[in-house]
This record gives sequence, structure tokens and C-alpha cells, in this order.
Amino acid sequence: MTTFPMTEIGGVEVSRLICGSNPFLGHSHVSLARNKWLREYFTVERMVEVICVFADNGINAVVGPPASTLAEAIREAGQQTGRKIYYMATPMAERLEDLLPAIDECAGLGAGFCLPHTGFTDGHLLVGENRIVGIEKAIERIRSHGMIPGLSTHRPEAVVVADRAGYDVATYMQPYNTQGFLCQVETDWVCRIINQAAKPVICIKPLGAGRILPPTGLAFVYNTIKATDTVCIGCMSVQEAEEDIELTRQLLAGERAEVELQQTRSKRPLQR
Repeated sequence: MTTFPMTEIGGVEVSRLICGSNPFLGHSHVSLARNKWLREYFTVERMVEVICVFADNGINAVVGPPASTLAEAIREAGQQTGRKIYYMATPMAERLEDLLPAIDECAGLGAGFCLPHTGFTDGHLLVGENRIVGIEKAIERIRSHGMIPGLSTHRPEAVVVADRAGYDVATYMQPYNTQGFLCQVETDWVCRIINQAAKPVICIKPLGAGRILPPTGLAFVYNTIKATDTVCIGCMSVQEAEEDIELTRQLLAGERAEVELQQTRSKRPLQR
């Protein structure tokens, strides 16, 4: 069986590349037209095709919100490949009383990890009081279902506060990319927070939702994070998944990321 470099989150071996789900669910961060196209294109069957590429390469986790279509795709990909694929669910709610049933939904969909979404985490972050209001009850509910808790955030302060407060979480999810897309402070500050975090960090948006070329974006992220951290990337096709996986293998092997360059008429004078 094909293997992949791993880290450990909450006592579970997790691959150092994770399959994202924003393209599957129509969250392009580009336009409403792109969102609509993605939602029409990505049937469960097409989700399964992409997830299977990740699973066949030893990548054993998918990040996404609690969604029955995504849960179905993960289960089907696991059956087709004979691999264990962890569902890392990110339930969203503005109020704790709404988050708790969303956590229950994650458990019902078979999630092994549960990371309350930035919409809750950052909305309840009180930096001056060094706490995230209500997060202890959310974590308790996550643990009661046997899921591994984490925090999804767009604010690096949440990582610092959670570490200081000693919250019972196993990982953090944080945007990180060369352009600072959806990062709340400069990338050198985000880099410091990730490297000083007491827990493994799942770095999301490594390509800035398609704004950054894969060799550039992946090299930047992997060369500046901890060996215990991992990266989550969304792909719009089997071909994109294969290319990103190969680039990541090269980088984790200490090699320079190399892909066949795109050929256009304007680049002919550059050819030797």
C-alpha cells in the first residue's frame, strides 16, 4: 500500500497533506458564478474520485463542514480504496446553543475529529480576558461523542489564547499562504504563531484559493512550518490532486518542487 509522511494529532496518525472540501461544496472564494458552477459540477461521485486519489496515496483525512453529501463521499472513497479516511468536521454556529447540536450532527455523520468553525471560535474570542467564551462546553460535547477536538480559526490570537488557557484541544486550523489571503496579520507573524503553537497546526488556504501557483505556495508553507504540522488543500479535479500530492512528496523528501511547466506561445523565446 502507498504510504505518505505522517504526523500525530490527538494520538491518531494523520497525513501531512489533507484533502479540503471547499471546491466540493461550492466555496470558491472567487465569485458567485464560480460557486454555482462548483455546486453543479461536484456530484458525490466526482467528490469520491478526488478523495480516492488522496486515499490511494496514503492521505487519510478530509476537512469539511457537517454535510451529508461529503460524509457519503468519504465513506464511499473509504470502501473503494480499503483505506481509513478520517472526517475532520468543522461545525458552524454563532451561538453555543446552536453549536452543540451541530457537534451532535458531526458525530452522527461519522466524524473522527471536530473543530468548531472560525465563525464560532473567533466570534467568541476575548483576547483581553484570555478565553474563548463557551468553548469548554463545546469541547466537552465533542469528547462525549468520542471525537478529537480542535479549533478552526482565522485569528492567530485564538491559538495563543487557547495555548495559554490550556484548552483540551489536539490541533488548530489556521490560514497560511504567501499572499496572506484570509490571514489577519502579516505572514511572518502567522509563521511565528504556527511554529510556537503547542499543538500541531492544520494550515489551510496554502494556495490562497487558487491565487498562488502550487509549487510556490506549497514550498512556502512546508518550508516554514513545524514537522508536526500538516496542510489542507482543496482540488477541483483528479489531475490537480495528483499534481499537488506529487509536489508535496518532493517537498517533504527535501527536494525542490518540480512540475512540468505550462507551455504557451508567449513563452517560446524562453525555451532552450
